[in-house]
Amino acid sequence: MENTMEKSAPGAPTEPTGYTSYVAVGDSFTEGMCDDLLPDGHYRGWADRVADRLAAEQPAGAFRYANLAVRGKLIGQIHDEQLATAAAMRADLVTLAGGLNDVLRPRCDIAQVEDLLGRSATALRATGATVVLFTSTDPTRRMAGSTRLLPAILRMKAFVHELGQDRGIAVVDLFSAPCFDDRRLWAEDRLHLGPEGHRRVAEAVLEALGRPAAFDWRAPLPVAALPGRAEKLAADARWARTHLGPWIGRRLTGRSSGDGRPPKRAELLPYEG
Repeated sequence: MENTMEKSAPGAPTEPTGYTSYVAVGDSFTEGMCDDLLPDGHYRGWADRVADRLAAEQPAGAFRYANLAVRGKLIGQIHDEQLATAAAMRADLVTLAGGLNDVLRPRCDIAQVEDLLGRSATALRATGATVVLFTSTDPTRRMAGSTRLLPAILRMKAFVHELGQDRGIAVVDLFSAPCFDDRRLWAEDRLHLGPEGHRRVAEAVLEALGRPAAFDWRAPLPVAALPGRAEKLAADARWARTHLGPWIGRRLTGRSSGDGRPPKRAELLPYEG
């Protein structure tokens, strides 16, 4: 496997590498939750969109792609259940996203999250892969009651940028992109990206890998009329009933939305979109 990514600064390669294999590792963010549904019943997601673009750079059948992500996974589960499999595939490119599900929990051990994320990134880099990491978006700018999360998110942001000093690690900084404050980029559950959000994350990843921009993924959406008070209250009530209640129920009973669910694309197989 050859990997020749060069970077003039963390997260900004000067010469694009032609990747022939890609493994996506993570939780619901990488699985593609709440994007458009594919014919096989899976969500599409930003990782599939990245695979589409990279596959188009190679001869037919020459690009291979695996997506090991499973919704609801904590960073410890990602490390224990996905890391060895991903490393054994020895892909040219690996995206690694995890830790936000831990941060959402009240008693998150942020030092342990950093340790596991750092060890995972180091192990994947040891295979020779280019590794892409992410900072979280800023939930406080769009979700009431999320201020308590900010110290951990800021600490994780700094940690990810520190890891990005490695010349083989690219960082996609979503925190610094105000466009993600817009609820229109998010699904009704307010935790997962919608189709437009996934489209923008895919473009951000491709930009970090040195691809020319197809569009400005940071650009704000056109101004839209704000919902009235009654409409907003109705939406909040529907969200609490449909999404918040079940989420709290799973936390109280120790269940996860990903329990028993296999990876979306468990093998590194030819991919043509």
